[in-house]
Amino acid sequence: MQFSGKSVIITGAGKGIGRASAELLAARGAEIVALGRTQQDLDTLRDAIGARTIRVDLTDAAATRAAIQEAGPCDHLINSAGINVLESVLDMTEAGLDAVLGTNLRAALIAAQEFARLRIAAGGGGSIVNITSIAGHRGFPNHLAYAASKAGLEGATRVLAKELGPYGIRVNAVAPTITLTELAAVAWSDETKSAPMMVRHPMNRFAEAEEVASAIALLLSDDSGMITGSVLPVDGGFLAV
Repeated sequence: MQFSGKSVIITGAGKGIGRASAELLAARGAEIVALGRTQQDLDTLRDAIGARTIRVDLTDAAATRAAIQEAGPCDHLINSAGINVLESVLDMTEAGLDAVLGTNLRAALIAAQEFARLRIAAGGGGSIVNITSIAGHRGFPNHLAYAASKAGLEGATRVLAKELGPYGIRVNAVAPTITLTELAAVAWSDETKSAPMMVRHPMNRFAEAEEVASAIALLLSDDSGMITGSVLPVDGGFLAV
């Protein structure tokens, strides 16, 4: 799965799965266009892998459209940007709902739309991978808005695959389990918190960001030329049991 001569737009590229994907694909020859909201993260990524960077607040719909247009007609898109606001059903706020849906769902759909328009104008082809979550399949307390955003993105993935397939554009998603980014590793280091989740994983561990990035690379690559409209769990068997 080499990507020499290919270009990849990655939203949320500064941290976590987005950054791991940028580093992996760059190592395999891709040109990375990194979108993020924190300039320091973008600067370190640029210095590390030579990425072209665009600072953008993805909660701003117009700014999101402009950023994808500035990125240009790249070969692939990874919608990695995501946030969570932990609120119970009864305590959910409109601000939390708007922030989560705006980043996780609306921005991803706008990015996919603008990417597709550019690809079609360039002759078609290419691929999109959306990052969803096991939270779109199972109910976790205080994850109402997050679950809605990720389940919605999976539904949208199928519609995108259906409508963009005739233009040669494939669209898939990965649904990771808890992924041990730097922040998550600290948050889940407490065994009293992690044990109830860990016992539901047949592999008896959580995912590493690099493992999710490898699955994304597979779905972007020509090795997955007949895969579209699919959601690939990267969950150590969580959803299987």
